[in-house]
Amino acid sequence: QVQLVESGGGLVQAGGSLRLSCAGSGSILSINNMAWHRQAPGEQRELVAAITRGGTTTYGDSVKGRFTISRDNGKNTVYLQMNSLKPEDTAVYYCAADVIDGRLHRRGNYWGQGTQVTVSS
Repeated sequence: QVQLVESGGGLVQAGGSLRLSCAGSGSILSINNMAWHRQAPGEQRELVAAITRGGTTTYGDSVKGRFTISRDNGKNTVYLQMNSLKPEDTAVYYCAADVIDGRLHRRGNYWGQGTQVTVSS
């Protein structure tokens, strides 16, 4: 069974920083793309950032220049460094990964349970 577990969320003042982590575990053979999404109350889930296995990154327009996505393939882990946080960044942040399951011999998209990020003004 494949699991993704996020950590690092919390409460921070505007202008502050947080670093989120998402670690994959279980029967992971390899992970292709990994990404962070977020969902604020009453809003649709949106892509924050994504990264390929080779390290190519993509960012949502609202976070460009402030957030940095990175990954450690050896640890099946993706990170999101968030700087210059704004109140509008408040949301539940979810990681997602395109995983090849070595036990079930299949590829699937998996999601973490989410971690709350709250930015106070």
